[in-house]
Amino acid sequence: MPRRAFRIAYDGRPYYGFQRQPDVTTVEGELFGALRRLDAFSGEKPPGYAAAGRTDAGVSARAQTIALDAPEWLTPYALNGELPDPIQAWAAADAPADFHATHDAEYREYRYYWLASEADDTRARRALAALAGEHDFHNLTPDDDHTVRDLAVDVARDGDFLVVTVRASGFSRELVRRVVSLAQEVTDSGDFDRIDRVFSEEPIQGNAGVQPANPQPLVLHDVGYDLDFEVDEDAAERARRTFRALRDDRLAGARVAGDLADL
Repeated sequence: MPRRAFRIAYDGRPYYGFQRQPDVTTVEGELFGALRRLDAFSGEKPPGYAAAGRTDAGVSARAQTIALDAPEWLTPYALNGELPDPIQAWAAADAPADFHATHDAEYREYRYYWLASEADDTRARRALAALAGEHDFHNLTPDDDHTVRDLAVDVARDGDFLVVTVRASGFSRELVRRVVSLAQEVTDSGDFDRIDRVFSEEPIQGNAGVQPANPQPLVLHDVGYDLDFEVDEDAAERARRTFRALRDDRLAGARVAGDLADL
């Protein structure tokens, strides 16, 4: 069977992360279940299978990418027929026989939607600029190795939100959420020396450490490959309808919460 790559979008809130786990519902577990129901593979996992990366519980994705040896009839639209609404395939590409969705990714890009006053812009931009570039982020991840990363960070104001876009070839666990958390902390306190302390060789642990920011405003927005993805228009339209309905539901919920907040 030819190797194929699929773009997957999902609302991460109902799931305990992307990676399969034995006793909880995950995005990858749902994908494998859908593929089994379609008789696309048998066994522990699909042949040739890999994913662009893992996302934490509550984190969403626009362009998570999986690849596997797939029958030619397996399209994004066919896959969506067996997936729950919060998970939608929307594009696919032919891939070389040795393609690996993890190792062949040229970059990964996350976006974090930070609800912040415009009065915070100057401090927030200064903090995020200091966190950009190549650093040893050992105090901003639970990982013990491969903690030196080179981050490109962009910040844009969009209404009530600062949209923080972080791009790198790869990320240590929880790195984006802790980078945002540290920027939020420094923006609130004005203590920019905190960043220098975090970048020092001395481990920072316990209550003095930087905790991950809320996962729900984080999206895996893009993953770059040397592949030509073709949008499956039927699947993409279904995905748009699904996520528009979700957006409208949450906007209504936010208005209700705002009404309650005015007690």
